Amino acid sequence: MRKIFALVAFLVAVMPLNAQRRDSVYTASEQFKVTKLIAPVSLMGVGAVCAFTPAIHSGMDMGVKEWALANNGGVYNLPIMDCPETYLQYVPSAAYGIAALSGAGKHSLFEQLVVGVTAYGLMVAGSQAIKFASNVTRPNDNPRSFPSGHTATAFMGAELVRLEYGLWWGLAAYSVAGATAFLRVWNNWHWTSDVIAGAGLGILCAHAAYWLLPFERKLFHMDSKLAGAPHYRWQAVPFAASTPVGASYGLSLAVQW
Repeated sequence: MRKIFALVAFLVAVMPLNAQRRDSVYTASEQFKVTKLIAPVSLMGVGAVCAFTPAIHSGMDMGVKEWALANNGGVYNLPIMDCPETYLQYVPSAAYGIAALSGAGKHSLFEQLVVGVTAYGLMVAGSQAIKFASNVTRPNDNPRSFPSGHTATAFMGAELVRLEYGLWWGLAAYSVAGATAFLRVWNNWHWTSDVIAGAGLGILCAHAAYWLLPFERKLFHMDSKLAGAPHYRWQAVPFAASTPVGASYGLSLAVQW
């Protein structure tokens, strides 16, 4: 068994894998169109109107809160680490990253890494800026409620999956994002208006990351016709070692651009 593992390690080590090559990397997702703003901006606008219009807030947000408390066992301030959506929010983004390793997407692994990091950075910066500026109190009396960062994270990942892998995979990712949004309200951590706006913000950041990709492609010296080649390659090196408690196996990954 160790000899077989050593042989595989040797073969992988001496044969670095080049980045995926595409005939054309300028996909539809990278092209800015005003129509792509309609859904995310509408969601953010609806969320803002509901949050900052007293009559709507007291009717919709308070009504949903009372319904949740009446049906969730009266959970008022569940510790955030005990909320399943604290972990569920990352599932769409994790799926996006894992799928990138398979090479099935429209872009190379490195390009998807750049898009994912850009989208997440935009989402965190945007959501935190709005949270501190709006300073809305959460339904459980904690601060900085609007918009929902958990929901923004989940919907950002879901939209990345849809843009890269198509409608059906996108629907699967959106089902997880929808569950995340529901649980934020169910566990009394957010108002309904928060998750509506968070969903819009997440979707917008996913689109913005793809719109920025052509500029980042130049920044990271990725070829305009062959995505990432020859400036980018990655190499996986398995290893095995004996330790006092038994055998140890692992895999190291190196990326060069």
